[in-house]
Amino acid sequence: MNHEVFAALGEALKHGEEVALVTIVAANGSTPQRVGAKMLVYADGRVLGTIGGGCYENEALWKAREALTTRKAVTVKYELADDFAAESGLICGGQMEVFIEPIEASPAVYIFGAGHVGQYVGRVAHDAGFRVHVVDDREKFANRDRFPNAGEIVVDDIPTWLANTVLPTSSYAVVVTRGHRHDLDALRALAPRRLRYLGLIGSRAKVKRLYDVLAEDGAVTIEQLERVHAPIGLDIGAVTPQEIAVSIVAELIAVRRGKADTISHASLRWMPRMTAISGT
Repeated sequence: MNHEVFAALGEALKHGEEVALVTIVAANGSTPQRVGAKMLVYADGRVLGTIGGGCYENEALWKAREALTTRKAVTVKYELADDFAAESGLICGGQMEVFIEPIEASPAVYIFGAGHVGQYVGRVAHDAGFRVHVVDDREKFANRDRFPNAGEIVVDDIPTWLANTVLPTSSYAVVVTRGHRHDLDALRALAPRRLRYLGLIGSRAKVKRLYDVLAEDGAVTIEQLERVHAPIGLDIGAVTPQEIAVSIVAELIAVRRGKADTISHASLRWMPRMTAISGT
């Protein structure tokens, strides 16, 4: 069974899907499975393989799904006492320890806007281990010369492309288009989606204007807007497109590594001077 688990794990990573690998790492006494038994848990609750069945396996499944959310590995010990065994329908009375490891492929970052900031975000994000996708309606900007390491370059109207494309929930979306209208169109399509990260470039004043428009037309809820990182990036005093790209990717890394919640809310907000650059 383990070879099927490993094959499925490889396929999941190939398609950018997050999974958690549950492995029995220690067992004493009577246990339903031996050390090394594995179970693969998907974010939607699908399971492949087994660590023995029963209530403790179901509990391990929920621990695995929790690990996918926190992105932190955990070790869990189970005492298979008589009452627990009876509840599980198992004849056992030993102890078992399982290691639950969330595993993710190189995360995908979708850069909406192939201008100067987008170009440098693509470079830095690739070097930081992200799979880069670029979407812009201008072939002059969205091309292989400017994004040599991108896994995908799409030349299309952004809202049209988004209307026909499903982004994985593990995706990171960076909105750095060339103008307010394009930012608004992208945000209107992206904000209602469940994504790992969604960031919008611009000053506080610009962000407020866009939020007001979206709130007025009812396209996006307040709760959905609260999930947006806007203004985008960590406040490191960046001025140039290159520096801004570093600040944006730094925020992506903080979210990826589960550190974003340790940064104060204020430090996740840009200085007003950023409007002078926009996404161009």
